[in-house]
Amino acid sequence: MQTDPNPSTCVDAEVLAAGLVLEGPPEVEFDPGIAGRVPAKPSAGGALVRDEDGRILFVTPRYKPVLEIPGGMVDPNESPKAACRRELREELGPGLRVGALLVVDWLPRKGVWRDSHQFVFDGGVLTAEQAAALRTHDDELEGLVFLSLDEARPRVYPSLHRRLRLAVEAAATGRTVYAEFGHEVLAVPGARRGTAPRPVTPPGRPPPAARTGCRRTAG
Repeated sequence: MQTDPNPSTCVDAEVLAAGLVLEGPPEVEFDPGIAGRVPAKPSAGGALVRDEDGRILFVTPRYKPVLEIPGGMVDPNESPKAACRRELREELGPGLRVGALLVVDWLPRKGVWRDSHQFVFDGGVLTAEQAAALRTHDDELEGLVFLSLDEARPRVYPSLHRRLRLAVEAAATGRTVYAEFGHEVLAVPGARRGTAPRPVTPPGRPPPAARTGCRRTAG
């Protein structure tokens, strides 16, 4: 058996296949062609990666004037977490891990770009040595930089800045946040945010949820 370095899901392949069998045959279209008319909503998976000083890792794309966090678009039949893991490997090499989901953020349509879902996962805390050793491996990227949220504000889209602020809070409190355009949407209007503490990930260790891996066997 050979390990697939870029699985399309973080669920074991045999578990996924067995689950599909248990689901039964695919539903028959009650209206011919309706499956092809269902709106397709793009998704992207990104990682909140920080250094020992709490600064966030950003990459510098060649094709836009703003910074982004590591990650990218989800391919067809690929899960958001698997996409984030694949994009990190393509952009920065195999050393980074993808942990717990921190934020799901809905973005409205803007120009030619359709509305989308943006997933932010915990990428852990890097030691000074790990941070210094990072290099970009993607021709679409000019480089990388660690910045505080305040330093990043003029260099990122406002919606990403809001999303990252929520992600930092979620990582500190052990929550997963649902947001729309970078604004948290509470389940009950006026409800207080949860404050359950999450153990701080020591520098140089992957986020806790990443230790179970995201792998699939092939061959």
